[in-house]
Amino acid sequence: MSVLVAIPARFASTRYPGKPLVELKGASGASKSLIQRSWEAACAVQGVDRVVVATDDDRIRSAAEAFGAEVVMTSSDCANGTERCAEVLDALGGDFDIVVNLQGDAPLTPAWFVEELIAGLRADPMSEVATPVLRCDGRALNGFLDDRKAGRVGGTTAVFTKDNHALYFSKEVIPYTPARYPDTATQTPVFHHVGVYAYRPSALGAYPRWPAGPLEQLEGLEQLRFIEHGHRILCVEVESRGRQFWELNNPEDVARIEAMMAQMGVA
Repeated sequence: MSVLVAIPARFASTRYPGKPLVELKGASGASKSLIQRSWEAACAVQGVDRVVVATDDDRIRSAAEAFGAEVVMTSSDCANGTERCAEVLDALGGDFDIVVNLQGDAPLTPAWFVEELIAGLRADPMSEVATPVLRCDGRALNGFLDDRKAGRVGGTTAVFTKDNHALYFSKEVIPYTPARYPDTATQTPVFHHVGVYAYRPSALGAYPRWPAGPLEQLEGLEQLRFIEHGHRILCVEVESRGRQFWELNNPEDVARIEAMMAQMGVA
């Protein structure tokens, strides 16, 4: 089965304009843009046939082409990364069995997250979309709670059925947790939704034609459109294997991600 990875990247982010071109310093002191680090993460995934950056901005296109990425220009009308991936699929002729959306703000995404995601979707013919979830340890959960207390969105959480089909995703911390956990806790009831998606082309192609529902509009979470229109999302539980993971959502996250890269030795 052929696999395409598309990395949506837009300059005009509401919370963080110009985010894809923000420089992140690695453990070696080398500085690379967020979009380059996300592209390198995508290129490390095994079993992928093609990797492209999807953008509507010439500044991002120029930067991506300078470090060797293939770029597909998309419309500025795309409401989110999923719509942008749908345009990429259409532009490239749709000749893929699975399309992966590796969002351009998650440079620490381990390759095995995506590999296990692809394997999970292949093994579940009833699901049209798959996305990874990572059980929070105490430190991660407390970071989410601290961010919400400070009025920041620190990440997205997910709840799902016993057979791993999504019930809901939220920028709030769900399920409700009545108390903080010790930072050393290895098990909490909260799952961090990792912002990567694998789609079957039929579902991805249909997505832009569906209107955004009230839940998607309230939460600002594109995957809720699938749920609101009755389509099944498989949540694939992945393991961190000691690796830290964080998305760059706010300017404050730059220092946090750089510290993680330094600790993990990411150049």
